[in-house]
Amino acid sequence: MQQSYLVIMKDKPEAKVALKFAARRAAKTDRKVEVLAVVEPAEFAPFGGVQAAMEEEERHRLEALIASFIGQLVEETGIEPELTVRQGEPIPVIREVLAERNDIVALVLGAAPGENPGPIVTHFTGEGAGDLPCPVLLVPGGMDEETIESLS
Repeated sequence: MQQSYLVIMKDKPEAKVALKFAARRAAKTDRKVEVLAVVEPAEFAPFGGVQAAMEEEERHRLEALIASFIGQLVEETGIEPELTVRQGEPIPVIREVLAERNDIVALVLGAAPGENPGPIVTHFTGEGAGDLPCPVLLVPGGMDEETIESLS
């Protein structure tokens, strides 16, 4: 089984930087990239059907966004990431995926510039980080193309 980098994808610029970094790193180390997008539960809606429709719409939006970005990466690196979309709260879902998969060599997270890198980064670089089954690669969201290429 070929080893993979697990990239957590959100509709944020820092997630795209993390995915670029992981794809370039994978191309240089003969590994794969797995993209995990988590569809968070919709805010409470009085009718379950409305909530389900909102969650499904968000799932389709995320899939389309990621598919267009993956197309660019394939052209640039030759690496075609695999996409997994799951529903739930992001941190438990990410931990679940890491527990299920023994081929993940690193969890790749994009950190938002500024004081707050984001709740996922804060969690996986703080409490419980020592219990993870793989290293965390933290990619600064403000990295430019040249830096990504030289460091990957």
